[in-house]
Amino acid sequence: MLRIWGRPNSLNVQKVMWVVGELGLPHERLDAGGAFGRLDSPEYGQLNPNRRIPTVEDDGTVVWESNSCVRYLAARYDAGGLWPEDPRIRARSDMWMDWLVLEVGPDLGVCFWQLCRTPAERRDVAAVSAAAARVGPVWAIADAQLAGSAFIAGDRLTIGDIPLGCAWWRYCNLPVERPSLPNLERWGRSLLERGPYRANVAQPLT
Repeated sequence: MLRIWGRPNSLNVQKVMWVVGELGLPHERLDAGGAFGRLDSPEYGQLNPNRRIPTVEDDGTVVWESNSCVRYLAARYDAGGLWPEDPRIRARSDMWMDWLVLEVGPDLGVCFWQLCRTPAERRDVAAVSAAAARVGPVWAIADAQLAGSAFIAGDRLTIGDIPLGCAWWRYCNLPVERPSLPNLERWGRSLLERGPYRANVAQPLT
């Protein structure tokens, strides 16, 4: 049985659970991290020495790092679908996965943690404003890419859309100033038509 360790309000766990939902994979999710603890246990340390979430166990194979988990599940269970068999399309998908981590992740993280995980009296409003001002133009790069295709790597959902879609939900639901991003907004509405996205990603920010 496929097992996923992690709490449902973790963006990185949401990536994995969205893939599991898209593919209809039988699985067990075990709450871990945050208020659930368990990351410091010897059992978990043997699975993931970084003691972070998510961790995937699949018939003796253990995978951690969320984007690697997404790639593994797509490659094993949906080659030709979420996992593009054409190396050119797969490279494009990979490129956007890595782009999100490096270019969007840091400033989006500042906004999310300050506004959703930090008590109001301790929030650094100036840091949020600065991060929002930086990340808006970065999102515009993905918006331009989506001007010519339904999804980030072409005409169908691939691994490249998974991290991007999870981060987009957070970004467009945070109370920050955003530039006009019509192509991302159209793409985001299309994701909301997918049941696994609604169930695992499009949830209140906590």
